[in-house]
Amino acid sequence: MPDSIITKHAQVLINYSLSIQPGEELFIQTSSLAHELNEAVYKEALQAGALPTINIEMPTEREILLKYGSDDQINYVQPLMRHVFENFDAFLYIEAPDNTRTLSGVDPARQRQLANAYAELYATWFDRAARLELKWSYTIFPNNAFAQEAGMSLAEYQDFVYGACLLNEPDPVAAWREEAERQRRLIRWLSDKKEVVAKGEHVDLTFSIAGRSFEESAGTTNFPSGEIFTAPVEDSVNGWVRYSYPAIQAGHEVQDVELWFEQGIVTKAQASKGEGYLLEMLDTDAGARRLGEWGIGTNYGIQQFTKHMLFDEKIGGTIHFALGKAYPETGGVNESAMHWDMLVDMAQAEILIDGELFYKDGKFVI
Repeated sequence: MPDSIITKHAQVLINYSLSIQPGEELFIQTSSLAHELNEAVYKEALQAGALPTINIEMPTEREILLKYGSDDQINYVQPLMRHVFENFDAFLYIEAPDNTRTLSGVDPARQRQLANAYAELYATWFDRAARLELKWSYTIFPNNAFAQEAGMSLAEYQDFVYGACLLNEPDPVAAWREEAERQRRLIRWLSDKKEVVAKGEHVDLTFSIAGRSFEESAGTTNFPSGEIFTAPVEDSVNGWVRYSYPAIQAGHEVQDVELWFEQGIVTKAQASKGEGYLLEMLDTDAGARRLGEWGIGTNYGIQQFTKHMLFDEKIGGTIHFALGKAYPETGGVNESAMHWDMLVDMAQAEILIDGELFYKDGKFVI
């Protein structure tokens, strides 16, 4: 049976992150490698009065489909997933692969094809979530695959994950609520702002956030969490950015990504490793060359890059930009089958908003 820290993980997910209410239909997408957390989550969901459905993925399922499936099979949208995205009240994704690079040898064009096949369904997900009709949360179960990717032993990685999730706190929910209030203070200051200038060692960008809203992320949709985010006005982005950390997507690692923007569109892109994959993904659809998100990491308890964006985009002292799909709740309207977060080190940089210094060398200064 699950140990105490795993039980606490499940309790926070069900009762805080998803705030499950009696009678709600909950879909749990997971892996057999997360069986301890699966058991704990299922028990907590039942005790909360949910109507849970569990779908256990085969670790190599997507790899086999993309390597051996016909076009018709790759374009086939599973009726089960359509029903879930269109009708369920809550969705929990627990990630626990046996190999984080299973898709590294798959043709990027086929990955793009699968993304396009599900684009309409994911748009439904985003829209229902923005209207608060679908609650969702995404977490991981720490295992050897993740630990090896992060360059840690399993014990070290477990300590890292549970620390980042605040599960070592006497009351993790109270700790996340305190983080939410810190984020809300920043969001209140940002609420009527318009122009952003980000300049530093790795970035020289200007863009507008006029009419856009910032969202908090304090242990709900992502667990762990620690960021505030919005969507830049789609045609306002101009300048250059170098993503100083590797950009990880679907088993591919792209290093030293540099992008140049003109009126919101990526007009030039290069990378020292994985450039072909980067260029393939930029051609996913018309929205893939525009930014759908600007996020600022607020979790200063996470300081180690682990090659997993669930943690890395939350690092205090970093910002991230996502190419592709925007979150409708921020006011963003960019549509794409892709949403690819990339991370920028802000240790030697500053952000001015409407001419006022907001952030300098990795710290908020307001």
